Parts: sequence; structure tokens; C-alpha cells
Amino acid sequence: MRINSIDHIVLTVHDVNKTCQFYTQVLGMKEITFGEGRKALLFGSQKINLHQKGNELEPKAMHPICGSSDLCLISTNPIEEIKKELDRKQIPTIGGILNRTGAAGPIKSIYIRDPDGNLIEISNYINRSNCIRRM
Repeated sequence: MRINSIDHIVLTVHDVNKTCQFYTQVLGMKEITFGEGRKALLFGSQKINLHQKGNELEPKAMHPICGSSDLCLISTNPIEEIKKELDRKQIPTIGGILNRTGAAGPIKSIYIRDPDGNLIEISNYINRSNCIRRM
């Protein structure tokens, strides 16, 4: 077996509407409705499906809980611009701009929390041309 990419992930949330508002207004994702009224957040070629706590779609995680995720999102906007935008939107950041390591090499990251307390890391690759893709 060979896995190539992530298509979607699922977040269990307390309030689907509040979550959609945060991810669309703060992070610029697109809210979509699919299936029988289900909500998701679309960005690039991926999406985040949302499950309302207590009303999760089967099959589901063994112990779905809100606020247990830690996501790293890659942006094309410079991290310094992202920091300024978050400040303008009065979104608290955690720890400033930090050097980290992404799947394809060194990244600069800034951290925030979504309405459920999930840790959201927003990052830029430092030198994308020197990154080695793991396939």
C-alpha cells in the first residue's frame, strides 16, 4: 500500500456554525454543504468535514471529542503578513513566529486556537525549492 495525500479530515465540534464562521472569516476557507446537509470547510484540494458533537456520522472515531486536534496549514501569504492580519482580527497567537519542521522541510509557523480549542499552526516553507518531498 502507498498513501499519497490527505483528502479530508474530520473535526468534532460543539457548534458547527461558529466553527464555519471562524474558519471562513479568519482563515479564508470556503464553507460548503454536501450530502444530507453536512458542512465542510474547503481549502486547496482538501477539506475539513465537521461533525456536531453527539450527532457524529457513522463510522466515527472511537472517542470523538472537541478540541483534541493539532493541524498544520500551509499558506502562500508570508507569515509576517499573517501575524499582522491575525492581530487586526484580534485573534490571539501563541508564542510568536517560530521555526519548525514540516513534511517537506523547514517552516516558519504561528499558532492560534479555533473555537473548540484545537491548535491551528499556520506555516510557510522557508525555502520550498530546497525541500525534499517524501513520496
